Amino acid sequence: MTKHDHNRTIPRFPESARLRPLSHRLIPGGAHTYAKGDDQYPEDAPSFFERGEGCRVWDCDGNRFIEYGAGLRSVTLGHAYKPVIEAAAKQMALGANFVRPARIEMQLAERFLHFIGQPDAMVKFAKNGSDCATAAIKIARAHTGRDMVAICGDQPFFSVDDWFIGATPMHGGIPQSIKDLTVKFRFNDLASIEAAFDAHPGAIACIILEAATSEIPAPGFLEGAKALCRKHGAVFIIDETITGFRSLKDTAQRLYGVTGDLAVWGKAMANGFAVAALSGERDIMRLGGIEHDRQRVFLLSTTHGGETHAMAASLAVMDAYDQLDVTAVLDAQGEKLKAGVQAAIDRHAMGAYVQVAGPGGNVIFTTRDATGERSQVFRTLFMQEMIENGVIGPSFVNNMGHDDEAIAETVTAVDAALAVYARAIAEGPERYLRGRPVKPVWRTHN
Repeated sequence: MTKHDHNRTIPRFPESARLRPLSHRLIPGGAHTYAKGDDQYPEDAPSFFERGEGCRVWDCDGNRFIEYGAGLRSVTLGHAYKPVIEAAAKQMALGANFVRPARIEMQLAERFLHFIGQPDAMVKFAKNGSDCATAAIKIARAHTGRDMVAICGDQPFFSVDDWFIGATPMHGGIPQSIKDLTVKFRFNDLASIEAAFDAHPGAIACIILEAATSEIPAPGFLEGAKALCRKHGAVFIIDETITGFRSLKDTAQRLYGVTGDLAVWGKAMANGFAVAALSGERDIMRLGGIEHDRQRVFLLSTTHGGETHAMAASLAVMDAYDQLDVTAVLDAQGEKLKAGVQAAIDRHAMGAYVQVAGPGGNVIFTTRDATGERSQVFRTLFMQEMIENGVIGPSFVNNMGHDDEAIAETVTAVDAALAVYARAIAEGPERYLRGRPVKPVWRTHN
């Protein structure tokens, strides 16, 4: 790291630069998650982190950053949150995996169903929300005897499996017959859901959507979507992979007062440990079991779905939520950050070019060019300047470690980044951007 502008330390990344080509030789794309890839960040950025604590992370060159994005929204209590780590370590010492279920699997199932306010439902655990979403689609098809799926086309991701990826621009390798089974509707647009059902009468097994993202549901939308599923005999699936453990009242279903027939969970269930879940009404979920007289459904069966130390971590997370009112803190601090960022935007008269949106626990930013169009070039520039000023992240999604000091430092970084952004609007970004712009994940070619 080198000193610059008196009190500011400019990060440098020689070890990241050395390791980057090796990672691309060993791993397609250089990362195991597309959203973490090099093409999602400026060239002048850290590529590898070594450790984290609270809201701060350290890269392989020793640079320290305030991190947003929170491990793709999987971390709510802060990195290396001690009670969760201790619970996982204690359980790990007893063994991680056995030939039959561990008691903790049943303990977590009971605790989780009470936590989400659905004690009479059923739940099955896995390691990622993608598998659980696909399991939801499968059991909905089995329950209804139908093949087609309706997905919310305004929401970016549900699963790595063919039923969803076939509906994205990156549908290479997906048979056309699979693509034809998925249709789209618009968020907050009941007419588009009705149109999908009308276009495919008696064929749609389910609809799947997130209850909220940066956009909240319009009054009556979720209720109306569920009613349309009832009218047309389809299953109503709410994906809580992002909203679960991050929305006020802990779940979006509780916050908005609408319960899915099935719900998908993941990300923040275990503060970064791998725990995901499919929950739902007993008459549907039981088809994935052995106590019914219908055709068997191979619902979810994963070697590591019952990994004991991850389950212990999830139990410790729910303990923390009971004690600390986590989602209320996330929301309050996120709103404080959003207000500070908006004040900086207003100071620089940059409201036409940079916007912040979303509830406090899920704040995002949007960048635009001189014409007002969304811009990957200016997104890159903004991220580049934020990194130079000690803040990294594709959003302003927070965790419990983002205290007032971290928020103040972030607003200072935003202020400095906006000063460069304003000059780039006036003079063109080429003078200020170091390296190529970031690219959207969903694209047909590199």
